[in-house]
Amino acid sequence: MTDPTPLQALRTGERRTATAAEARALASATRLRILRACLDQPLTNKEIAQRIGRNPATVLHHVRTLVAQGFLTPSEARRGARGAREIPYLATGKSWLMEVGDTGLRDHMLAAFLEEVAVVGEANLDSARLGLRLSAEEFEEFKDQLGRLLNTWARRPMTPGGKRWSVYVGMHPEEL
Repeated sequence: MTDPTPLQALRTGERRTATAAEARALASATRLRILRACLDQPLTNKEIAQRIGRNPATVLHHVRTLVAQGFLTPSEARRGARGAREIPYLATGKSWLMEVGDTGLRDHMLAAFLEEVAVVGEANLDSARLGLRLSAEEFEEFKDQLGRLLNTWARRPMTPGGKRWSVYVGMHPEEL
């Protein structure tokens, strides 16, 4: 099966530390939601704004930032319903390849996830919780295995017509 989206960077790229500009571009729940919205289907600024419930002018600012850093790519311009020129945008998959360290991105990732759950409703959230007691070595092994699993699925071609799903994984120590 072929992937209909231009996620070449995701399919072939290696994870690396984000530049300061890349990290700033990803440091927004709105921008992360834009990337998710444009993951497998090119959307115009207006369509993105409708999908994520934001003002089109605000969305355009975020879209331009994501395009400038290579996280979104513009598709060929088209004519809209009233003849206006529209540019659809598609996510490149580059965000998955970024290591962001302690730039605060995790807060934005959690905020984006919570906004998305609020839209679909908690009844549609399939979640699990697990408590573990691990040595430092076991914890690193667990993180490595989880990372490999997510990376395997992130690099697979999208199934045309498949249902869209989002995954968020968070871990924290239990300090009492």
